[in-house]
Amino acid sequence: MKTLELLENLHLKQIHGHLPECVNSIHQDSREVTNNSLFICISGHKQDGHDYYHDAINNGANIIVAEKQLEIDFNKSAFILVPDTKRAMAQLINKFHNYPSSQMTLFGVTGTNGKTTVTTLIQKLLQRCGIKSALAGTNGFQIDNKKYYTENTTSDVLTNQALLALSRDQHVRKVVMEVSSHGLAQGRLWGIDYDIAVFTNLSQDHLDYHQTMEAYGYVKGLLFAQLGNDMSKSKYAILNQDDPWSETYKMATSAEVITYGLQKNADFRAFAINYTINETTFTLEYPEGRVTIAINLLGEFNVYNTLAALAALYADGNDIKTMIHFLPEISNITGRMEKLVVNAPITMYVDYAHTPDAIEKCIKTVAPFKQKRIILVVGTGGERDREKRPLMAKKASHADVVILTVNDPRTEASDRIIRDMEKGMLHDDYLLISDRKQAIEQAIRISEPGDTIIFAGKGQENYQIIGETKHPHNDALIATEFANSKFQRNTD
Repeated sequence: MKTLELLENLHLKQIHGHLPECVNSIHQDSREVTNNSLFICISGHKQDGHDYYHDAINNGANIIVAEKQLEIDFNKSAFILVPDTKRAMAQLINKFHNYPSSQMTLFGVTGTNGKTTVTTLIQKLLQRCGIKSALAGTNGFQIDNKKYYTENTTSDVLTNQALLALSRDQHVRKVVMEVSSHGLAQGRLWGIDYDIAVFTNLSQDHLDYHQTMEAYGYVKGLLFAQLGNDMSKSKYAILNQDDPWSETYKMATSAEVITYGLQKNADFRAFAINYTINETTFTLEYPEGRVTIAINLLGEFNVYNTLAALAALYADGNDIKTMIHFLPEISNITGRMEKLVVNAPITMYVDYAHTPDAIEKCIKTVAPFKQKRIILVVGTGGERDREKRPLMAKKASHADVVILTVNDPRTEASDRIIRDMEKGMLHDDYLLISDRKQAIEQAIRISEPGDTIIFAGKGQENYQIIGETKHPHNDALIATEFANSKFQRNTD
């Protein structure tokens, strides 16, 4: 791209040295820099990009953008000083890719729980209607059935814009994105023009980062405030009528509000709900009438998730009866109350539940159908909200047997993590096993025919963070192999 054209939106800038005619790429990681690149120095939590500008120049960067004065040989690179490199980066990368989000319909889904299920439902239903779509979130980035690895639930600004540009260039019409509170607070979503914003719910999580529930809730509200005030564009806020935070988000947005819920008079309301071990049915009342719905997803929380997805698709102008027709074809969401297929007389589920509210809901979901005991393997992560740990165990106590373990210890001592959790236990039928693989195997080892086991906390993740390294780990794979082995031995 022509350099002067790229820079024209940055009014507060000081240019030193001779600018090259064109910029071929933009980077914030000096290791990714190639010839004729623009390198932006970003100050992060652990590292400061200003410390790596020499490496970037050596790798071929011929423009350095920084918010501090740097000593640069102008024979090698030009230097641009700006007040805020994060904001400059959002402007530059959007311009570089020609504002891809404005050329597609963007769904953004935020909340403590349910983001992955709601986004997956929306994308799968769009696919079944023949609409080319992309999905971004905890499970990575996916265009139709092709997956691309991403580091976080909400990627950084450069990655987001590159993936949106890739989607546009592959003729994607709709993009559905999980929106995390960290992503909102850190400006990773700057420059993304959302059309439909969805709120699922708010319960305690990430207080190690946000400090208070008020701050956490406020950050979530940024998604709705950022829908903007341009009334020439059709924008929609999809809000959970049964969650009190929705009233705050109604005030934060000028967009049209569409509500959903069970307990109150919502635009999309579910009633006459019936749960079985394999299916949930309910009657949906929505602006165009009433219809009976069957889903292959378990629990009340998945009724909410389905309502949220349908309300968002309705806002997008899709025919709801067509969407409802395809709902029974969606059998499960990977890592979300996912029933494992095993050759064993026990029932096992893998779930991403990592908040007290989510733990309570996953136990409540299977409780009506248990034959014998519910065994729950539950953990929390190291270097994260310590206040949440005993609350997790308190909710876990609704299970008959609890094994307290660790999701990702990081650099914190595992024993400390599970001892913090132990303080919340309400009964004595529990074990402390810090090694997660051993905890999973022990749950199966003590199980008896008719028992139900839930492995909570990791969901679909295929790694465990120990120290600062990701090690291979997959709850579903470990559980399936061990259960098949145990019960095969018992029948031999």
